[in-house]
Amino acid sequence: MKIIATTTLLLASFFAFSQQKSKPQVIPFSIKNRIVTVYTTADSTNLRITPTDTLRFKDFGQPLETQICIFVDPTKTFQTFMGIGGALTDASAETFAKLPKEKQQELLQAYFDKEKGIGYTLARTNINSCDFSSGSYTYVTEGDTSLNSFNINHDKQFRIPFIKQAIAAAGGKLTLFASPWSPPAFMKTNNEMLHGGKLKPAFDQSWANYFTKFIKAYEKEGIPVWGITVQNEPMATQKWESCIFTANEERDFLKIYLGPTMKKEGLGNKKIIVWDHNRDLMFHRANIIFDDPEAAKYAWGMGFHWYEYWSGGQPMYENVELVHKAYPDKNLLFTEGCAESFNAKRINFWGLGEEYGRSMINDFNNGTVGWTDWNILLDETGGPNHVGNFCFAPMHANTQTGELIYTNSYYYIGHFSKFIRPGAKKITSASSRSQLLTTSFINEDGKIAIIVMNQSDKKITYNLCIGKNGAIVNILPHAIQTLVL
Repeated sequence: MKIIATTTLLLASFFAFSQQKSKPQVIPFSIKNRIVTVYTTADSTNLRITPTDTLRFKDFGQPLETQICIFVDPTKTFQTFMGIGGALTDASAETFAKLPKEKQQELLQAYFDKEKGIGYTLARTNINSCDFSSGSYTYVTEGDTSLNSFNINHDKQFRIPFIKQAIAAAGGKLTLFASPWSPPAFMKTNNEMLHGGKLKPAFDQSWANYFTKFIKAYEKEGIPVWGITVQNEPMATQKWESCIFTANEERDFLKIYLGPTMKKEGLGNKKIIVWDHNRDLMFHRANIIFDDPEAAKYAWGMGFHWYEYWSGGQPMYENVELVHKAYPDKNLLFTEGCAESFNAKRINFWGLGEEYGRSMINDFNNGTVGWTDWNILLDETGGPNHVGNFCFAPMHANTQTGELIYTNSYYYIGHFSKFIRPGAKKITSASSRSQLLTTSFINEDGKIAIIVMNQSDKKITYNLCIGKNGAIVNILPHAIQTLVL
């Protein structure tokens, strides 16, 4: 009976602790003298993150059932916002190098300048080659098990100079994490970098060492590496660089090899992100890794992608919330997403941007701390890509003319990244109609950014409600707004 009572007490303490960690923090807030500036991007208009209105609050009282409302509560805060950004891949770097100097500067300002651009603060890059490289490569000679030949000379031609310029354009600081698509061929069961395969057990330690060599080599070049993911899309056998890690295999590699090796090499402060794949299986992966204390202690959190809809289903946003609630001490980071199957005729298709807005709103509402797009720049073909997997990016370059093409996705992302800054806190934001999606943050300087997205074909008038105060707002069909208080 004593054992049962003790167990019950421990469980009760655990659940109390979990609930305490997931409860919102309550902070004081006053609406007095607040002015709302509205920025809008809308279909079939020239509005692109354009200031369109200035509003003031007045006493509102009880909203009616017939009124459409966005309710915001700044007094309750949730997760801390880390940042928004994109991937600085080989393809992006090679395309960037083909642009005229003035267009290169335009791109850097458009992405990384928070005043004249959309203020990216987060970035991802690849360890070894990925599909968005001009060919397969590694940093060692084939068969070099001791890694004595390790060097990053390949990256010094295009990618490293590009990343350095991005860091400078971001004001000297960019939170960069790196992901491997595949170990060298000799380390894998299928003896090639493509088409899946697995890491041979004999190379577990060598592969763990490889991560540390990459980080140290990049930092020697003056590029700080904030963290790494264990494996890009570990459950996908792709025609490009890929490597399969089951949940148990990733857990064991993390706790026995990668985590201890990072610590031993003086890199214990670097963040390690697990999973780095779609929302569909993320809860299972979280169970296996985060329920193991020896593995969980090395994991900063979990990364996820949005490609679970490939089989015809819908985005599984609820799985993000399930992981967040089950493991509130672990961070959730969106690590990749893009519109696939590039077609130049669809480059201005409005739905490209709406897909970003819908995903970002739902992911942030479900506990995500940061959001990373895929390639920040691709060429006029949706590449370069050495296996023909051409995709869309927020910006494309016509390498024949030097023209930069801004897609709708760029502006939709900008409605978040320009106005929500690192250190912001997620606050409550709710819509009374399904046509309007919303999320909100309060920045460290006290400014509030409220994003509202109209998915419908109709112009909508809604009330922005904070406490007993309200302001009347109009939003155009298929538009996204950021309301800054």
